[in-house]
Amino acid sequence: MIKDITIGQYVPGESFVHKLDPRAKILIAVLYLIDLFVIKNFVGYAFVFLFVFITIYIARLKFSYIYKGLKPIFILLLITAILNLLMTREGNEIYHMGFIKIYDEGVRLAVFMSVRLIFLIVGTSILTLTTSPIELTDGIERLLGPFKRIGLPAHELAMMMTIALRFIPTLIDETDKIMKAQMARGADFDSGNIIQKAKGLIPLLVPLFISSFRRADELAMAMEARCYRGGEGRTRMKILKYTYNDLIAALAFILLVIISFITRKLPYF
Repeated sequence: MIKDITIGQYVPGESFVHKLDPRAKILIAVLYLIDLFVIKNFVGYAFVFLFVFITIYIARLKFSYIYKGLKPIFILLLITAILNLLMTREGNEIYHMGFIKIYDEGVRLAVFMSVRLIFLIVGTSILTLTTSPIELTDGIERLLGPFKRIGLPAHELAMMMTIALRFIPTLIDETDKIMKAQMARGADFDSGNIIQKAKGLIPLLVPLFISSFRRADELAMAMEARCYRGGEGRTRMKILKYTYNDLIAALAFILLVIISFITRKLPYF
């Protein structure tokens, strides 16, 4: 399950999506997340599905890889669906057993929220899968550049966010190695109740924290050895420039936003 987490990983490529300016991709990703909360029915999500499907195809990403990234959140999806199913008390009652009452509105809301969560994960995954950590850093720094006038450390914030994102796959691999080593020594992470499972994670968390602090210290020493002094006077090998491809991507997303507002007036389904 740990190996299935794809957030923070980058898949090199030369596709249309890979070549987009990172600033354009970050802005589209942020507005895409907002747009998901604008949509109020499944018709709007049908167009979102079409947009995401075309984006994945153009980016030449394997659909199996996207599905692999969704597997770790299946439990979260199940919890979300159950809570919406049991907590909603609107519409027509379709099932009743003891204190459990299920309404048709609860079923619709459970499916609707699950679909929204899936699109949230897939959208952010596409951004990280098609944008290298260096491009993400440069894009975030340039977008936060105007806030430097009020004292916001744009470069430092961009660097911290990118490093945190970049080290997610590294920590996942480290967790998997430690877990296998502990299981070889007789550790059991599956049996027992919730409290026993939580106690069983202690042999995993302690070495993971120690390893994380050690990696952070090594990274800091490496950056100092290379005379890293922040963003002041820093040059870039690749200068970010908007192209016609970015305009095409922006227009395609604007079309999706327009459709999202139009479909808000349609029925729930």
